[in-house]
Amino acid sequence: MINFATLTNSGNREVNEDSIGVYSHDDMCLFVLCDGLGGHGMGADASKLVVDVFEDQFSNCDDPVNFIGDCFSSAQQILMTEQIARHAKQRMKTTCVALLIDNGKAWVGHIGDSRLYIFKKGKYKKRTLDHSIPQMLVLSREIKESEIRHHPQRSYVTRVMGVEWEKPMYELMEPIALKPGMSFLLCSDGLWELIDEKAMSALLKSSSSPVEWLNKMEEYICEAGQDINMDNYSAIAVFVEKG
Repeated sequence: MINFATLTNSGNREVNEDSIGVYSHDDMCLFVLCDGLGGHGMGADASKLVVDVFEDQFSNCDDPVNFIGDCFSSAQQILMTEQIARHAKQRMKTTCVALLIDNGKAWVGHIGDSRLYIFKKGKYKKRTLDHSIPQMLVLSREIKESEIRHHPQRSYVTRVMGVEWEKPMYELMEPIALKPGMSFLLCSDGLWELIDEKAMSALLKSSSSPVEWLNKMEEYICEAGQDINMDNYSAIAVFVEKG
């Protein structure tokens, strides 16, 4: 059984450029989170457009293996076309992370620095790797993982939707076998930059539901971010429970 909760907030910004979507049909569940870039509402338009494309294609989804990749490709094409129509080239951009659950398996895809975390029995196990300069520096061992959140180039993403692609820029995980006690967290950088994996795990272990977990994390990041200009923050928490 799948249990979930969602959260989105503008933080201290005038416009919330994050968009989230949760959909289901038959025994399939789809979770999508996008963080728009571009300013003047263009990022919000981009993130909503991509979420809408995932929703539209999900209604006819019969191939979970290729679904996320196909959605990324379609959404990118539609987004680029919309930019031209609105004379908004390079100003409608977005990150995206998506989770599809079907028949005891999960498929994950992402682009940019919106993340998906995987937990097992409350313990952090894995996350998507950001398409960003600090993540590249971690992979090349020039900085430590713990330095990403406070790196001066932390917001410099290297891959997004809404710019020209010479080849597919999204990244897909290998399929994940679901087991009771697993938890997933999809979130924008406005959330993860203010809470580390240790705190996420501690709050998860003390939570009995996805709603409680998100509420505790929101309280945590609001306290941590009270002296800064907090970015939009959004999250989707998904629990895999015994049927």
